[in-house]
Order: sequence, then C-alpha cells, then structure tokens
Amino acid sequence: MRAGQDGRLRVIVADDNPVVRAGLAALLSDREDITVVAQAADGGEACEAAARHAPDVVLLDVRMPGLDGLSALPHLVRLAPVLMLTYSRESETVQEALRRGAVGYLVHGEFTTDELVTAVRDVKRGRPHFTASAGAVVLAQLRGGATAMIDEQAPSNTRDIKPQNLSQLQAAVRQSTTSGPDRAGYRLSSREAEIMDLIASGMTNHQIAAACFISEKTVKNHINRIFAKLHSTTRGEAAAKWLGTAPGCPGGHS
Repeated sequence: MRAGQDGRLRVIVADDNPVVRAGLAALLSDREDITVVAQAADGGEACEAAARHAPDVVLLDVRMPGLDGLSALPHLVRLAPVLMLTYSRESETVQEALRRGAVGYLVHGEFTTDELVTAVRDVKRGRPHFTASAGAVVLAQLRGGATAMIDEQAPSNTRDIKPQNLSQLQAAVRQSTTSGPDRAGYRLSSREAEIMDLIASGMTNHQIAAACFISEKTVKNHINRIFAKLHSTTRGEAAAKWLGTAPGCPGGHS
C-alpha cells in the first residue's frame, strides 16, 4: 500500500473510547508525515473506513462493542497492516492477535509518543513492534522452544516478518524443547540465549532490537559474542548448531 499523494502516511484509528481516539488522532496528525484519514468506534466502522480510505496503517483496539478488534482483524489485514493499540495485555489475546495477522502489539502506558510514531512508520514497512507486555509473551514462547526450520545458507539480512508469516512464527515457538539439543556447552548468557532463540526464529537485527528493547548496536555486539562461542561465521550456521541440526551436533546430521 502506498502513502498518500502528498507522501504522508494515511492512518485509521479504531477505539471505542472517544477521548483515546481523539487523542491518538491529534497526536499522530501533529507529525508532518502522518495524517489520520478516519476514526472508528468499533471493528465494523474500521472495516468500512479501511475499504473507503485505503489506509497505510490501521491502529486497532481489542475490546470494542459490536465487532471487536480480534474479529475485525482478518478483514482488515487484507486491506492494510494492522497495529494493535490497546489496554488488553493478556497473553492469549496477544497470541490471537498475531495469529490473525497483526503486525505489532502496543499496550497503553508502555510506550512514549515518539515510540508510537516510530511503530506506525515501521509497521507500514512490515516491521513488527511490541511493547513490554506483548514482547514478553513472544519471548516466553521462544524460550519455550523455537524450533523453526532455518536454511543454513540464509543471509543475515533476512526479510522482515510480514503479517502472514507471524502466525508461522507463533506456531513454531509453541513447540516443546524438552527433547532439544544440549546447549550448556556453548556457555551463552541468558541474554545471549534469548537473542540466539530470536535469530533461530528468523528475526532480523532490527526486529530483535525492538523485541528486546535494546539498540541494534547492542544486538550486533551480542551476536559477535554468540558467533565466537558457537564457532560460527553466519546466522544459518549458528542457528543450525543452536537447533541441533548441524553436522556433528547431537541429533544433527552426521
């Protein structure tokens, strides 16, 4: 979806609270590169507005009267990238929103104005954004066992996760690691292990930085130490060793 003829990002704000809705619209419209083309009080209005205005991004609340946000998601993601913007932080709700195609999930009270604006701009490009509560859900699932298949020759600039791929990631991270490879010998710190899980799931440095709330430079520093400990030179090689699929690894190919 392209931005408007004037180059500004076209945004729809859907929230049943008129104060929240008006506040978000005013905040975003204050930026030179963003314009709010419509506001909606429920999922039905959001779908109608999206079909009429062809937005670049839809900001969507979860709990609304009539058609709620989760019910509207499958319809909206066919029209524009959707960023959940809500007070709902339950893990089941976060998981379901991502499964239905949301590109990101922000919880009120966990982001600054600048972070919201950055998220809107990035979501337009297909880059996921999560605040602490939602990010914790994703990371908890990854710690529980990301066993997604990785091409050993995958380049380091893996394409950003698109909405349709998020459900695949969610399915992958649900799998158990009770029979997974023995990783103790790699001596990764808890943070390095967390980042290695994200690498193995296919995330880019930008996505890892957003999920862990650290800078991309810090991500790169962690990756350099991870590669040294895993005796690897590429993300694919490191992921194969981490997942136990590399030649010579327990459970890997001989």
